[in-house]
Amino acid sequence: MSENPNPVIRTLRNATRVLGLETAGRRLYHRLTQIQWPSETSKCRARLAPYCTGYGLDLGFGGDPIVPHAIGMDMPRPYSGVGSRPVQLGGDATKLVWFADGTLDFVFSSHLLEDFVDVAPMLGEWLRVLKPGGRLIIFCPDEQVYRRHCAATGQPYNTHHVHADFSLAFVKQKLARLAVRHRVLHENPLVDIYSWEIVVEKLAQTDA
Repeated sequence: MSENPNPVIRTLRNATRVLGLETAGRRLYHRLTQIQWPSETSKCRARLAPYCTGYGLDLGFGGDPIVPHAIGMDMPRPYSGVGSRPVQLGGDATKLVWFADGTLDFVFSSHLLEDFVDVAPMLGEWLRVLKPGGRLIIFCPDEQVYRRHCAATGQPYNTHHVHADFSLAFVKQKLARLAVRHRVLHENPLVDIYSWEIVVEKLAQTDA
């Protein structure tokens, strides 16, 4: 199965990446398809906000952080704006250069990871900045369920999704290959129509 159901859109997306226009392309996509859909974070907040205690990040938050005290990190000019809070930390979610190892209590991200080719290094980076006992909280689409939902309802398909097999199982496989010790506190393979969620606790590397 191809990575994207529309080969023309897939070709255009790849061209924008090669030309360094990916961010501009994302902004254009969201302007053209902007309907007042509820933020994805709003769908999972009641379940996942209790894990977001202490100091932490909301990566790619789009103006609607999971909890009010989360540091809202996004691109300096987010391509998706579903809330009113301004970006507090603008930069690259693949390299959290502002934070030393073992600094934060939580890292939350909603519907972001699926847009990136190299998922495992990103997961490793997000775990790196967590203290032992810190929590990585991820809420993302199951790609195949999401595609079927878009086809059935007419909801605009997000052409920036990279992996045709992106799912909870896909991400758990990437996590299992990392050297960082962790355990799963909570997971749900299908929730809120087409999404999945996982909460991972980082363990001290000296634990038996």
